[in-house]
Amino acid sequence: MRMSPRSIVRKATLPALAFGLMLPVLAVAHLDDKEPMQSYRQSWFALLGMNFGPIGAMLKGEMPWDQAKLQMFANDMAALTSMDVARAFPPGSEQGKTRAKPEIWDNMDDFKAKLTDLQTAVNQLQAAAAGGDKQEIAQAVGATGKACKSCHDDYKSKDYLY
Repeated sequence: MRMSPRSIVRKATLPALAFGLMLPVLAVAHLDDKEPMQSYRQSWFALLGMNFGPIGAMLKGEMPWDQAKLQMFANDMAALTSMDVARAFPPGSEQGKTRAKPEIWDNMDDFKAKLTDLQTAVNQLQAAAAGGDKQEIAQAVGATGKACKSCHDDYKSKDYLY
């Protein structure tokens, strides 16, 4: 059965549209007007993970390799890490629903340095994704994961926030 071009576009557009509609819902799911800073940073980290996860899945073969999507995810991560998420950690926001350890507020300079390291790694991932070389992408994913882990090890509680 041959599909018309219009039908092909509809079939290709539906998953992209569904994913695009899902991201704001995920971000809003974290919104709590009683704890706006906690909500802001939880949404930021959720969006970061929603973009990093598929890149790793593609590298592991758990998801079909799609260079255009990989580039989109890397670009979105770069856009996210260009934001100053440290502003979502003002004094007093260590209370409430959070997995952020109190050490963040005691070591804010180190925490910000780790965020800068993450931004650098993500920018390298974005560049590697643009080049399309799987080996370079894998190395950049490893460096990005290492930057994430560095911060998690020092500043993220293992206990779930809810």
